[in-house]
Amino acid sequence: MNVLIYHAKQCNPKACTATKLKKFGLAEVFYTPGKIPRDSIVLSPFSERALSREDRAHLKKGLVALDCSWKHAAEVFENIKKPMSQRALPLLVAANPVNYGKISKLSTVEALASALYILGEAEHAKRLLSKFKWGQSFVDLNKDLLESYSKARTGKEIIAVQDEYFGGM
Repeated sequence: MNVLIYHAKQCNPKACTATKLKKFGLAEVFYTPGKIPRDSIVLSPFSERALSREDRAHLKKGLVALDCSWKHAAEVFENIKKPMSQRALPLLVAANPVNYGKISKLSTVEALASALYILGEAEHAKRLLSKFKWGQSFVDLNKDLLESYSKARTGKEIIAVQDEYFGGM
């Protein structure tokens, strides 16, 4: 599965997970939103639809994450002009050093790994996370959730699992 990242150049280059994934040949990184392929799914915290296994059919060109500052996320997503499939990730706990323990404040690699795990690509997810000292911590913190999410077939089932764990947050 192709892993693609639109990089908005808003982060600290030394702590950038997108750049590290590119360095190891684990993701294709581009710097203009016009490069986002139409037959892909963009991970978006603003989508009303949750990512699930049923979305595999829409991944002809790949899975896309946007690497941007959480402070500017709304504006970055607004600037994406093309109509495309966007999906939200269910709630998970961040393990990255900047947002450790915060719900849904995931780094780019955590978001991509979560999506891959949900889509049935757990080994691919772990390969991405293996390049980070804290990568295994992300899996450990979210193991039960990731396993449950990966068994859900539809977005509605994903939300039901999330509500069971987080009480309808």
